[in-house]
Amino acid sequence: MTDAGRDAPAFPVEIDLTIEAGDWPADEELSALAHEAVMAALAEVRAKVAGGSELSIVFSDDARVQKLNAEWRGKDKPTNVLSFPAFPIEPGAVLPPLLGDIVLAAETVAREAALEEKPLRHHITHLVVHGLLHLLGYDHETDDEAEEMEALERRTLARLAIPDPYG
Repeated sequence: MTDAGRDAPAFPVEIDLTIEAGDWPADEELSALAHEAVMAALAEVRAKVAGGSELSIVFSDDARVQKLNAEWRGKDKPTNVLSFPAFPIEPGAVLPPLLGDIVLAAETVAREAALEEKPLRHHITHLVVHGLLHLLGYDHETDDEAEEMEALERRTLARLAIPDPYG
């Protein structure tokens, strides 16, 4: 499913949404969650938009994400979300024409939501925000980076009336 842009898009990012594998909510719900998450995150980081930008979000399964995680990160196990930036950018930079790809793993995402006793849609939204922040140049390798990124996630989710995922 692709949400095509118009001549003068009100939405600064065109989202190419694909359900590749796994047990996910309906296309329409995923599209709405993705748009809300992306808009809230862009607003929270005060993204600089010079034109349109494109983002791919792939909803897949643990097997596919495990292969990607092994190939690109050297970790032969599934994870909840992976981000693949099209270009390295610094936080606060103007959005490039292509942001990159976010890939989510169905079984891991569902298991985490159940363990944390949170609605699946809240967890999906959180992971889209988390993945997008990586594409926007944020990381959590150091304590300071993690603190900054988690604060952005909390504030972004608060914009959407989603409780603090770290609380």
